[in-house]
Amino acid sequence: MTSARFERIARLLFWAAMVGACVLALMPQPPHLPTDRFGDKVNHILGFATLAALAALGWPRAERLRVVERLSFLGALIEVAQSVPLLHRDCDIRDWVADTAAIVVVTGIAAVLARWRRGGAAVAPAE
Repeated sequence: MTSARFERIARLLFWAAMVGACVLALMPQPPHLPTDRFGDKVNHILGFATLAALAALGWPRAERLRVVERLSFLGALIEVAQSVPLLHRDCDIRDWVADTAAIVVVTGIAAVLARWRRGGAAVAPAE
């Protein structure tokens, strides 16, 4: 499989996962998941770690800080949307912190792996 095809597949999976995460987050009565027994924060961490991993695979040349910023903003938007009384959900800043922590960790791991894959060569500063 070519790298361009792999990136396209990762992008499709990213968009599907993002839509799925948003739908689950905004449902008044979300389905029970096997991970519910570990707590809501685990679901947040798994969801946003998956999104960050798919983003790293789908857009490997994207600026890492921008990926963190945008996915973290998505997590914040979800929390704000959950404050709508009609949804009967809770807006919790700790959920957003869990989302952002997962994004930072996975994006950092992706950056280290990308550097290792290139043979550890850092980009030389311009003189």
